Amino acid sequence: MKNITSLIVLVTIISAFFAVNNAYSDTGGRYKFSIGPKVGFVHGQALELVYPLPGQTKAELLSELKWDMKPVFYLGLNMEFGRADIMSRLGFFSSISFKAGLPGDSGRLENRDWQNPLNDSLTDFSSHTNRTQEFFWLDTSIGISIPIRPYFFIKPFLSGSWMRFAFSGRDGYGIYDWYNDSEISFEGQEVIRYRQDWFLAAAGLTFGARFASNFQIAFSFQISPFTYCNARDDHLSVQIQNIQTPHRIYLDSTYRGLFMEPGVSLTYLMRRTELSLDFSYRHIGRTVGETHMSVNNTSFELDNKAGAGLKLINLSLLAKIRL
Repeated sequence: MKNITSLIVLVTIISAFFAVNNAYSDTGGRYKFSIGPKVGFVHGQALELVYPLPGQTKAELLSELKWDMKPVFYLGLNMEFGRADIMSRLGFFSSISFKAGLPGDSGRLENRDWQNPLNDSLTDFSSHTNRTQEFFWLDTSIGISIPIRPYFFIKPFLSGSWMRFAFSGRDGYGIYDWYNDSEISFEGQEVIRYRQDWFLAAAGLTFGARFASNFQIAFSFQISPFTYCNARDDHLSVQIQNIQTPHRIYLDSTYRGLFMEPGVSLTYLMRRTELSLDFSYRHIGRTVGETHMSVNNTSFELDNKAGAGLKLINLSLLAKIRL
């Protein structure tokens, strides 16, 4: 009910923006500040990886966890400074965008292990209900808008991004080689928690076209090897038959996953407001780094090599008013 109420409020705000259009006309060369709300969702997965040390397994990975975000809805705010009409002349622009996700169940967590030193066979598997508990996403960019009259423009830019995702896996079941491949139920138990903090720096280019005077389409692409992920994984103490497992904490610091993000935006322009439908795909390849482990609150010690990854489809609706 709260989510529906939030969406109604947001739609009301967007509708109010259209009311001011009949009282304004731009001077194209001026710089303007614009601000507006957005609503959207992401659909994809966050990845947690453990790489094997020599002799641990013949498989490529020792462990892989896939945390679903299928989907996660969010509300956000976008602010931008730049030419009121980017087709008027060359200009500078900067923008900042913030999104906050709505907590809720968002699919499954699947955990796979390959721990046989003699082959690459799957030894452990578990599946749990995944809940996205935290979702924060901040993007910034700075660049130059270059009109190519009469219809086209390009915008080279530099960008930065911070993302935080926090998850909780509960219920479900597990099948383990060490437990004779018998199915174990985790019904009624929280099993695992995981949090990622991503930091990205990238370069990008937008190519756009203005048509029918009020419509604009823009294609963008960002790429960078400069990625960093700080993560925490809590394997909680749970009851398995007559066994109480220890509470294990893993702290990961990983780097250098290739970041790529293609996107497309369709915008309807009015005198003072604009309405945009944005679609993008954010992909971060496998990072590599170190992990430190603590068992039952003992001191942290260096453990296996760790990694992370991300793949998200992002669809949003944005309304902005120029001030």
